[in-house]
Amino acid sequence: MATPKTLLIVYHSMTGGTRQMAQAAYAGASAEAGVGVRLLQAAQAGATDVLAADGLIFATPENLAAISGQLKDFFDRTYYAVLDQINGRPYASLVCAGSDGHNAARQIERIATGWRLRAVAEPLIVCTHAQTPDAILAPKQIRDEELVHCRALGAAMAAGLALGVF
Repeated sequence: MATPKTLLIVYHSMTGGTRQMAQAAYAGASAEAGVGVRLLQAAQAGATDVLAADGLIFATPENLAAISGQLKDFFDRTYYAVLDQINGRPYASLVCAGSDGHNAARQIERIATGWRLRAVAEPLIVCTHAQTPDAILAPKQIRDEELVHCRALGAAMAAGLALGVF
């Protein structure tokens, strides 16, 4: 019998939007039999978690046109410890943005390129249009029609792992 595959979802969220997106991806992935799914906050995730994963999803808010400090800290703590040990593993990213999100997605792509990961989906960016200090700091509620895409991404990642597609 084949060894079960593992999908690791690492996220950081301050106002709840990214957490909802990551949880939706987790729900979609968890429906796939034969794939273990782990959902970890960036502060709790480490190199051993990355090494144990067959696929990865990174989820971050867009903070000042960049990934969150906590996700950056995760990458800083794990980068060299896993370098050249996870080449070719599939990854995808989720970004909860106030205005654009593309720079945060590009930062994740650059880090993943250094790790020699393989993107298996375009970055999924959900824009909340939060532009004032109050709106930026307010708790977020991601619309169901956007969470459907996050669930689908999680399901596709898990299915690809289960089928050996990647």
